[in-house]
Amino acid sequence: MTESAAGGSYSNVVVSPVMAGNPPFRIVQVCGEVAGRAHDVVDVIHLLRAVGIPHADLDDPSVVRWEGGDKFTWGFRKK
Repeated sequence: MTESAAGGSYSNVVVSPVMAGNPPFRIVQVCGEVAGRAHDVVDVIHLLRAVGIPHADLDDPSVVRWEGGDKFTWGFRKK
């Protein structure tokens, strides 16, 4: 983290690309540690709260890095 959990930036939150599953999911990591699986953006919010990040700005790239899509990407695109 770039600042303390008490009041700062959380640039070490990473949401992985969508992974195969039923339903598909994304892995959420905080400071390199797996916080859990998310099936939607609400799950991301709950996981961050569980690790002590109650008010993360999910639209701020200095807070959350979305890999393989954005906060609206939760499934696979059909070709």
